[in-house]
Amino acid sequence: MLVGITFLLIFQLIGEIISWYTGGAVPGSVIGLVLAALVLALAQWHAQLQTAQEKVVTTSNFLLVNLGLFFVPAGVGIIEHFDVIARYGAALVVTIILSTLATLAVTAGVFVAVKRLGGGRP
Repeated sequence: MLVGITFLLIFQLIGEIISWYTGGAVPGSVIGLVLAALVLALAQWHAQLQTAQEKVVTTSNFLLVNLGLFFVPAGVGIIEHFDVIARYGAALVVTIILSTLATLAVTAGVFVAVKRLGGGRP
């Protein structure tokens, strides 16, 4: 499992470096994931990569099975600051809804603008 985690972290680091040098338009974790997927897709032609692929799959399955543990700190934080949530809960809900709607509107607007700039119809 250590090999699998090391593989994933190395590709995340590579992605972060690429993202930093290119101005951060794409998150480094996404770049690293794409690079790791490409390398693992090529594993069928290289024996050492097949071993790495098996270890990454094992590690990934372990992380997915235990994914709930990653949400425990957030849950503890909510319970720890329940008084703040009780006091400002309505404002938080309104803020979350409005920010979600604003994000959807901006995303749709950017999509339409890029589509028009590219010569296509939205």
